[in-house]
Amino acid sequence: MDSMKSFQSYCKADELEEQAYRRRTRKRLIIIGLSTIVLIAIIIGAVFGTLFPVKSSKSNENPPTYTAESIKAICDVTRYPASCGSSIAAIRSSSNDTDPNPGPSKVFTLSMQVAAGELIRLSSLPQKIISSNVNIDPMVREELEICENLFEDAVEYINDSISAVQGGQGDEMVLSTAKINDIKTWLSSAITNQETCLDGLMEAANHAAIPQEMENATRNSTEFSSNSLAIATHIMTILQSFQVPIHRKLLKFDRHHHGLEFDPRFPLWVRRGDRRLLQEENPIPNITVAKDGSGDFRTISEAVELIPKKKKTRFVIYVKEGVYLENVSIDKDYWNVMIYGDGMYKTIVSGSLNKVDGTPTFSSGTLIAAGRRFIARDMGFINTAGPEKEQAVAMRSSSDQSVFYRCYFDAYQDTLYVHSNRQFFRDCHVTGTVDFIFGNAAVVLQNCSIQPRQPGPDQFNTITAQSKTDPNQNTGISIQRCHITPFDNLTATTYLGRPWKDFATTMFMQSHIGDIVDPAGWTQWTQGVDPPNTIFYAEYENLGPGSGINERINWPGVKPNVTTEEARRFTVESLIQGNQWLPKDSMVYESSLE
Repeated sequence: MDSMKSFQSYCKADELEEQAYRRRTRKRLIIIGLSTIVLIAIIIGAVFGTLFPVKSSKSNENPPTYTAESIKAICDVTRYPASCGSSIAAIRSSSNDTDPNPGPSKVFTLSMQVAAGELIRLSSLPQKIISSNVNIDPMVREELEICENLFEDAVEYINDSISAVQGGQGDEMVLSTAKINDIKTWLSSAITNQETCLDGLMEAANHAAIPQEMENATRNSTEFSSNSLAIATHIMTILQSFQVPIHRKLLKFDRHHHGLEFDPRFPLWVRRGDRRLLQEENPIPNITVAKDGSGDFRTISEAVELIPKKKKTRFVIYVKEGVYLENVSIDKDYWNVMIYGDGMYKTIVSGSLNKVDGTPTFSSGTLIAAGRRFIARDMGFINTAGPEKEQAVAMRSSSDQSVFYRCYFDAYQDTLYVHSNRQFFRDCHVTGTVDFIFGNAAVVLQNCSIQPRQPGPDQFNTITAQSKTDPNQNTGISIQRCHITPFDNLTATTYLGRPWKDFATTMFMQSHIGDIVDPAGWTQWTQGVDPPNTIFYAEYENLGPGSGINERINWPGVKPNVTTEEARRFTVESLIQGNQWLPKDSMVYESSLE
């Protein structure tokens, strides 16, 4: 009995010890678990703090050391990564930006702020040079004044691009596909404007020395614009590499632009009133111009003076049949202007400004269209200077989303200056000699009659001269379903084009090419000097006796038989994003190759 009590006492003691052991074990496990959770929380907090830092109110007292990994990763896609990184670091420092690891949206915006700042400083330089040179050549002076305007316009393009990026939370950029295309177009145009300034100065100085300060500053400024363009071009890849959530609007077009119901027949920016207006055979004009006095004015220039600035709806000018001896300019602040006449050979605007008589090429256009979304229909534009006057432009367009329908462009050298932005020509007639379709727009000429004519003595004809200077520019000349035939008794050698700049990009596709085109197809810009390998001169499914490709010149950049996939890059849909803005019901066009 005593032994039994002793055994029971022993068992109870053992049981109590076991319970105590279990409690101690449980406590240890709880402590270990809590410690693990705290440790994980600390790690997550550190990582989150690095990726998404919270700005302290005391940050200005003890500014952190900037880490440059994200900036470097983004700047590596540019042509000038060193200037990209250093300029962004400088602007962050000057603005007391304490974010240690900025994301893609911020770096992109900062790069454009740098580019805009450089252009603002650059725009004051022309007047500085003019005022410090009392005996400056009048042509150089005029070109410097043109440069000032070009730089100011470039600043506006970049500011528009900055505005397009804004609107997201953090690095979630609220951008539609259309907006990405807009940004690339505007940044491309900003670069084109800077290059145009240097081209004009070279022209004025007859290829002699131009103000070195101006050239250096412009080249420097162009680098910063180029950096922003490269980031815009690679923005999708950048966002993915940074694991930034891509906003759903990046994946499709905004179908409720400005609160309007989507109508696939029209571009997204066309309002209901414009849709009705564009479908009319003879739109009701705001102003009528008639030489015989039966309209509101006798000249187009008088009518232009009444155009409201930055008007959001169409302002229509009807020009009755007749020849109007004047130069007409639709300035950049005149938006949504439409001018139409009684036919491309009936309503004619005729001028004669030219280089030989002292007018720069950029300013010599009989018509100059700079305001966005300009439309011309059933009109003719002529420069009568003749071949001996060298550069003499019939029409220069810098208008984004501009349309020329059933229009006639007649001159000799430099007839049609497709300067910049997105442009579309349909059922038009173009004549000329040297480089008579030239510039750095993203432009499609569709179902047009293109007619080289007899040039001056010892001259040959080149249909195109494209001037792309940066591989990321979304520019190029596309000639689709056109007819290349002689205008008159043509005996001079004629080529499809010559490369004005290092990345010249031109496509002839699905067109009828007459036997006037030399079998070599393309020629050099400077005699005896082959172009760089970076040009892109292509042909696709052309017809006619001049379309043979067996004897095309053997340059690496000449592609006489590209694939269908390559050709699609030069359709209305791809090159100028025409499906977004061209009014299908008011003008027939083919958006693709089919």
